[in-house]
Amino acid sequence: MITILDQAIFFVIVVLVLIAGYLAYLWRRAPMNSMDEWGLGGRRFGTVVVWFLLGGDLYTAYTLVAVPGLTASSGTLGMFAITYGIMIYPIVYGTMPRLWTISKKRGYITAADFVKDRFNSRLLALLIALTGVVAELPYIALQIVGIKYVLSALSIPVTAALIIAFILVAGFTFISGLRGPALTAIIKDAIVWASVLVVVIYVPITLGGFHAMFSKAASISLATVKLSPSLELGYVTLALGSALALFLYPHGVAGTLGSKDVKTIKRNASLLPLYNVLLLLVAILGIAAVVERGSLYPKSISSLAFPDLVLKVFPPAFTSFVFAAVVVGSIVPASIMALASANLLTRNLYLEYINKGAPQQRQAFLSRILVFVVIVAALAFSLVPAASGDIIYLQTMGGAFILQTLPAVYMALFTDKLNKYAVGLGWAAGMVLTVVMLFQVHLVTSLYGPLGDIYIGIFALVVNLGVVGLGQAIAFAMGQAKPQGNIDNRELVPQE
Repeated sequence: MITILDQAIFFVIVVLVLIAGYLAYLWRRAPMNSMDEWGLGGRRFGTVVVWFLLGGDLYTAYTLVAVPGLTASSGTLGMFAITYGIMIYPIVYGTMPRLWTISKKRGYITAADFVKDRFNSRLLALLIALTGVVAELPYIALQIVGIKYVLSALSIPVTAALIIAFILVAGFTFISGLRGPALTAIIKDAIVWASVLVVVIYVPITLGGFHAMFSKAASISLATVKLSPSLELGYVTLALGSALALFLYPHGVAGTLGSKDVKTIKRNASLLPLYNVLLLLVAILGIAAVVERGSLYPKSISSLAFPDLVLKVFPPAFTSFVFAAVVVGSIVPASIMALASANLLTRNLYLEYINKGAPQQRQAFLSRILVFVVIVAALAFSLVPAASGDIIYLQTMGGAFILQTLPAVYMALFTDKLNKYAVGLGWAAGMVLTVVMLFQVHLVTSLYGPLGDIYIGIFALVVNLGVVGLGQAIAFAMGQAKPQGNIDNRELVPQE
């Protein structure tokens, strides 16, 4: 039984983290009148801060609510998150130092800034920027929905609490910029690690140990320990697509560009897999929830798996602590996601098409205002059908969109021969296909049943790349396969 005292513990932890977000303005204090300072923390974050900041992007309601929820409803399919967590970091190691290097030299704030110069195309940069914003909205919505489940479990009025929480988050982002989520990510991760480690040690003990837990889970449903052959394509493509997508997201780019040097990025690419250990343990909690319940969770309530498990096993005071970890693990990443989206709208829409000569101070102020707009827009995505089932598909829905920017960003980091028209047509084909397929599955999932449950994002990317390849072949035949834009490839070579 949750008491007022238990609710007080919850609120104290959340409020303290929010206060830290506001106080981050004083941390490494500098005038917040430029995009460099407000949007990227002055590009001065070292290994430890970036480790927490980028790790904080991973350990959100996605990890603590969505992954156990998918495991509780679909068994081992949910383990794709572990596979993709392993695959991410070689991708980061190979691409992000190059993007950081050119961004530092030329003052880029967003990936779309790079696209504009790489292809000498404001329009292509705008399309990539808008795709980034659209992709972030369902990801922020996932944080919102995750908080809803926790607030409901604590018998706290959901609507009022959500509105207050996200106004406060937008507030500290407005004041502190990237320093806010960077500082609060350190505190947030400490709370999350403490919570999860206690839960993953104690829960299996109450179920008789891991062997007994897995044996009981297998007797309830074989899907909890063995992947169905019908889901193998879905598993593989979800893992691959999620790995390719994560650092194409604007918040992944913003966190990386806030690093002080290339060495910091490479160290983090080596150290961040430590977070994957925690992710594995959290995913297993979905199986523990199945054992505790005695059956797989219906998709309609799968996101209650982790909250239900904690409520059943732990005393109310510790339950409040764990739920506070889920909430701060949601609002901190939502902050950097909203900030990164606001940067895109400011730099690649407002600055390029509305006020070409806008000074840095005006850009920074507009981005601050747009943080509120982005968070409000994300509320719309918290109402789509996926929010009422396996909410992990809110994230993979965003991933399906952002994957269509891969040729313009990742591939363009390694060659200047990509034709901008081919890349633009590939983007258009991938985006149209993504939207059509998502509506065909009624926005409930990101797996497309008629094609063997393939991840929509990967299928659309394959078509995208096919169009780019065809366009390149035509350009080559016409003698137009020549360097694009005004970036010398030597500018992309990282200097340590």
